[in-house]
This record gives sequence, C-alpha cells and structure tokens, in this order.
Amino acid sequence: MNVLQILPELNAGGVERTTVEVAEALLSEGHSAHVASNGGRMVKELRDMGAVLHTLKIGSKNPLLLRRNTKALIDIIKAHNIDIVHARSRAPAWPAHTAARATGIPFITTYHGIYNAKTPLKRRYNAIMAQGDMIIANSEYTKAHIISEHGVDPDIIKTIPRGVDITTFDPEKITPSQIKAFRDMWQVSDTETALVLPGRLTRWKGQAVAIQAMVDIPQNVILILMGDAQGRTKYESELRDLVETLGLTNRVRFVDHCTDMPSALMAANIVLSASTDPEAFGRISAEAQAMGRPVVATAHGGTLETVLDGVTGFHIQPGDAVSLAEGVKRALDWPEYDAKVTRWRIVERFSKSRLQSETLEVYDRVYDLTT
Repeated sequence: MNVLQILPELNAGGVERTTVEVAEALLSEGHSAHVASNGGRMVKELRDMGAVLHTLKIGSKNPLLLRRNTKALIDIIKAHNIDIVHARSRAPAWPAHTAARATGIPFITTYHGIYNAKTPLKRRYNAIMAQGDMIIANSEYTKAHIISEHGVDPDIIKTIPRGVDITTFDPEKITPSQIKAFRDMWQVSDTETALVLPGRLTRWKGQAVAIQAMVDIPQNVILILMGDAQGRTKYESELRDLVETLGLTNRVRFVDHCTDMPSALMAANIVLSASTDPEAFGRISAEAQAMGRPVVATAHGGTLETVLDGVTGFHIQPGDAVSLAEGVKRALDWPEYDAKVTRWRIVERFSKSRLQSETLEVYDRVYDLTT
C-alpha cells in the first residue's frame, strides 16, 4: 500500500509530528510512505526513516497555484502508484481532493483543528476537510464539531487522538543532569518552581493571561514561556511590555522553540495550557502527563478529554487570570498528586502506538473498499 500524506510544511507542531509517526508506522509494516509539503525541520527525520518527500508549495491559498498543485499531485499519484491520499490541512486538501478524484483513489482527511467560520466563504473553504471518504477526528470534541458543522454521517468519522511516544516521553530516561541543564538555562533555582507554558507565541495560546496571573501567584514561581514567535514580533513585544508593566521581569522567562521536550517537561514542576480558544486535542497536555507532570489547563475542547480534573491536573476558566492563578496555587499544594497514575492514563489512552495502529486500520478499510 502506497500512502501520500499532504500538509503545508514540516515544522514543529502536532500535525507535523503525527505525519511523521504515521509514516513510521507505514514503513514498519512494509508499506510505502510519501509526504508532500513545502519542507521544514522534519524533512531529515522523514528521509532518514525511508519516506519519499515531494516538495510543493502546497500550503498556498493562491487560487492561481491550485491547478498547478493539482497537476503535480496527479503526476505523483500516477508515477508512484499511490493508493490513498491523506490531507491534513485545508489549503492542500483542495488540490489533493481534486487529484484523488481524478485518479479514482480514496481521499482521507484528518480534522486537526476547530477552524473559524465567520463567513459563508470561510465555511465553504473549511468544508473540504469533511469531504473525505473517511475523516479522522483528533478528539471526541472535534468529531462532534464535524457533525454539527458539516452534517457528516458519524459512521465515516473515526476518532483517533494524537499520540504520545511513550518510549521517548519516559521519566525514567531523563537524568538529573538533563533536568539541571534546563533549569540553569531558565535561571530557576532549586527553591523555585518552574511553571512552563509550551507553545508558539500566538495570542490564542494565552501567554498574556498567564503573565497577568503571575501577579497573584507566589513569588517563588517562575513562568517559562517556551516557544518562538514565528514572525509574530508585534505580539511578542506586547508580551514583553506587559511583563515590564506588571513588574514581573524577574519572574517571566522567554525561551525559544525546544527540541528536547521530554527533558524540558521533566524540568518543569507544573505545566500550563492556557489557550483562550479550545484546543482540538492539546498534545502538550498529554506529553506533560506522560512525564508525570500535573497540568493546569483551560476547561474546553479536547483538554477536557486529556486532563482529568483533580486527578491529573486542574481545569481553569478560559481567558481568566484569576482562575489560572487559583489553579496553579492548587497544584502547588497538592500532596495527594500521583505522577504514576497520571502517566499510566496517557499510556493507556493516548499512546503513539495506538494512533499508528488505528490510522493504519482506517487505511486498510478504505483500501479494501477499492480493491
């Protein structure tokens, strides 16, 4: 079976990581894994495992490129005997859908996010993600959204949560020296608590709310905003100004994109997910729990499925600095917390191996229907 996954780029993110994980599963089962994108950080990883990369400006919304990308995908499908096309984002899904239909092969989508649809035109643009022969939803929250937004038959939607690589995100594999290296880099002492908010610097991730909450959080807690701005320099400047205005320059750290998340999460005492808009899944929350770390997370979206309130973390109100501060203070004074229970829940429900096997089952299902 030859599967072509299509996404805009291969940089950091849940969409990109899931693409790599599914390619790995395909190759391990003796199938062929193809990926079409405009390149990025994960290209080398895919090539090293044996995937075939096709470089296209497939993420462009320029209608003038639509015909060109459609033709390029048709050529790839024919040249490599592709059996299934799997689109993971809206812009590339449009030419991918046309190419799959033109060549008579199955078209699958993964609905990775809850896309804004404030106008009829935007709703039509989003609807391509509901045009798959099978649709993969990354949470039950996402599945419910697909049904209500697009009126899709529930029988063609399969919920497959994003997976955590349990062998990589394993507390036993992180050494004290690795933890110390991160805390030293963050300038967090042994007597201080590291409150880590991972995620790119974008407004809906809630960094501003977290900064505001620090005013009501004990002085020995240091907030680590871990992620790059990816060109959003104006927002980053706003955050830095807010830190200075609130007198928090000694208690908030800005650090760049991290390539060693397991060690970073182990160096954290508490992990924060402060998204003001619902996360379709919330991979960071799952990864943090796999490392045995309590998560304070906004109570909406897929987070309601990954973080068990009062057991593996605490739910807080979205966009509410007071609620966020209260959640952090509860996590600071939580003698009943059990890191092993937290990790085991992720192992059981949200592992990478489960994502891989269930995705390949979807491929097998649509492949069998056409052969």
